[in-house]
Amino acid sequence: MTEATDDTSIPQTPSLGGSAHVAEKLALAIHEHRILPGTKLSEDEVGEVFGVSRTVVRAALQQLSHDQLITLKRNRGAFVAQPSIHEAREVFEARALLEPRTARSAAERTTAADMVRLQTHIDAEHAALAAGDVGRAVYLSGQFHIEIARIAQQDTIREFITQLVARSSLIIALYWQRRSALCESHAHNALMRALVAHDGTLAEEVMQGHLLDLVSSLDLQNRAATPRSLHEVFGTR
Repeated sequence: MTEATDDTSIPQTPSLGGSAHVAEKLALAIHEHRILPGTKLSEDEVGEVFGVSRTVVRAALQQLSHDQLITLKRNRGAFVAQPSIHEAREVFEARALLEPRTARSAAERTTAADMVRLQTHIDAEHAALAAGDVGRAVYLSGQFHIEIARIAQQDTIREFITQLVARSSLIIALYWQRRSALCESHAHNALMRALVAHDGTLAEEVMQGHLLDLVSSLDLQNRAATPRSLHEVFGTR
């Protein structure tokens, strides 16, 4: 086991590549619900899991905090964010404002290459569901929505949607009462058909209905997740 070294006494420049790698791995695990809301991300444990110093760990945690995936609490450390019920409602209201119009724009601009990329996302999502990996399916579903914003060629809105999708992953981990909603929903296939037909009106309507269905699958009551250790998540013990 590689221990995280206390390098606070030695001036060092954080390894941007190293911290970016750690942040990316932690973010993916959070999005896939392998690391649950409320989990404490101990600097020592993160350092042990990835074999990096505290300097690298701190840089990674700062990035995740900037992305609103974790909360840094003074004298307590870093914790995976736990969106409140109020925040959950705000996030999906914001998505309902942005994404239907973005889907309309995407329908006007989509290409054959875009459709191939979207179908790849759908196929991967279905494979994850078939394997019983619901967290992975949720992550891929979110990436599908971000991909639509890319097709719409609305970079500023895509940044907002990317942040909202990340928050949605935490919300779903906490409040999802109907995990079968992914299996029941054919919205992504319906969106594909609207995009192929370049039917902006239909794409907007389908996206709006899809987001409403996602909200209906949430049980917005106070909940707490049961965290797992990082060693369990990444299989390092």
